[in-house]
Amino acid sequence: MIIVIESIVLCILFTIMVYVMSRNPIATLYNYPPKIQERVKSLNEYKDKIPTTQNKIITKVIASIFIIMIISLILRYINGYTTFIKGFRYSFLIWTIVNIYDALVIDICWFCHSKKFILNGTEDMTKEYHNYWFHIKESLKGELIALIVCAIVGLIIQYIL
Repeated sequence: MIIVIESIVLCILFTIMVYVMSRNPIATLYNYPPKIQERVKSLNEYKDKIPTTQNKIITKVIASIFIIMIISLILRYINGYTTFIKGFRYSFLIWTIVNIYDALVIDICWFCHSKKFILNGTEDMTKEYHNYWFHIKESLKGELIALIVCAIVGLIIQYIL
């Protein structure tokens, strides 16, 4: 039962984060399909607004550290896990649940169909905005990243907390 509650809470928090970020969609350009990214990069309107690759990497590293710490603390002090295997397995399960929610609800249902995410100058790229396969592939990449992040969570639970 705790997995259901934790998954729902994390999905709600993730949705709030995406909503806040959606106020400035250009800041999340690297989450868009490649053809949309290329078009936006070619438009003068966005010349000084496009985040750099370095900004993208820094943001993802900071987010990963934050996620690792939150999940580690929850699993250790709320769930009571003290071993690598339990920490890794449970964090991977939670990550997978949120990742599936992200791909299906946030990306395919919301992003692909919301005018809020359509950037000026790309209005004619409906096919690219509805590129579900892009979001599924990104979700699969997320699962590979989860192996590393969840291994770190397991190590923190076993050796640090």
